[in-house]
Amino acid sequence: MLDLNAIQKSFDDTAVLRSISLSVAAGEIVALLGPSGCGKTTLLRIIAGLETADSGEVLLDGEDVTAVPVHRRGFGMVFQDYALFPHKNVGQNVVFGLRMQQWPPEKANGRAAQALELVGLAGFAQRAIHELSGGEQQRVALARALAPAPRLLLLDEPLGALDRALRERLMLDLRAILKQAGGLVGRPEGITAVYVTHDQAEAFAIADRVVVMNAGRVEQVGRPTDLYARPASHFVARFLGMENILPAELLGGQPPRAQTPLGPLVFTDLPNSLPVGAATNLLIRPEAARFTTADDTGENVVHGRLADVSFRGRYQIATIVVTVGETAVSLKLEFDTAETLPDIGQPVSLRLNPQAMILLP
Repeated sequence: MLDLNAIQKSFDDTAVLRSISLSVAAGEIVALLGPSGCGKTTLLRIIAGLETADSGEVLLDGEDVTAVPVHRRGFGMVFQDYALFPHKNVGQNVVFGLRMQQWPPEKANGRAAQALELVGLAGFAQRAIHELSGGEQQRVALARALAPAPRLLLLDEPLGALDRALRERLMLDLRAILKQAGGLVGRPEGITAVYVTHDQAEAFAIADRVVVMNAGRVEQVGRPTDLYARPASHFVARFLGMENILPAELLGGQPPRAQTPLGPLVFTDLPNSLPVGAATNLLIRPEAARFTTADDTGENVVHGRLADVSFRGRYQIATIVVTVGETAVSLKLEFDTAETLPDIGQPVSLRLNPQAMILLP
């Protein structure tokens, strides 16, 4: 439905987007995920028509809209700061776009009521904007964007101004709203959306596919489960919170094993193209470890000391320092909060799950 072909953009001789190509299917929610300055918002603004690419094409249903002005593209937009009219009530905000399209008042009010019901704000039409919470204001902004049945919905960090607890609640609601919006706008396949965020959890919860960006380039595109299962680079792995990356030499065998600073480790997923002796990297996922006894001498057992613990609510992150010879390796590993950890500085023994380790380029 949406195709970007070799989009390039620079500001003051600094390349912001480097030949970005991407396709979005009808009814698909695609998240642009990456750190600040990676180019994701600039790419969204080029899709919207708010910025002009230095080169490349933006195609919508095969039609070149690269030079079409923003007001003629028929896109909806939702911003981080809501961009609501404070002097208009909720209903007046939602019907604003419909009135601009010269919808008859009765029909516009009916569509506005449907949009408010979709976002969970039925009966809010007469409320003043200042009476709403931040989450409710963002729902109004979403209803306003959906009401005119946009060809494409663009969302730029829409939950960024909300506190963490509210974001957690609204991100799940937002995916459901976007998937159900097809009935409102008359598109059985659902609403097509491009969603910008720097938050991995948000992207994974809302999107069908995630585009990980770094320094103006696309690092990897895939479903959230696929990205987590097989990150394509060090950057993607670390951005998704996986920090345990060790240099490794492939030893072969069945199951395969690799020599690492922790000693030989067995894993399960071996790319066909790698020969024995190849220099590579081994990623140990944060959930890979479970505690074992100090006298365990089995495969994938490492012995170290607990250096730090960071409590995160449902889980805790333990920093384990493993010393082999003169080499000290720091591992960051996740354990359930119910797991009782030893005191800081105490020895620990861990068994690493072969299925929670993969080779990285």
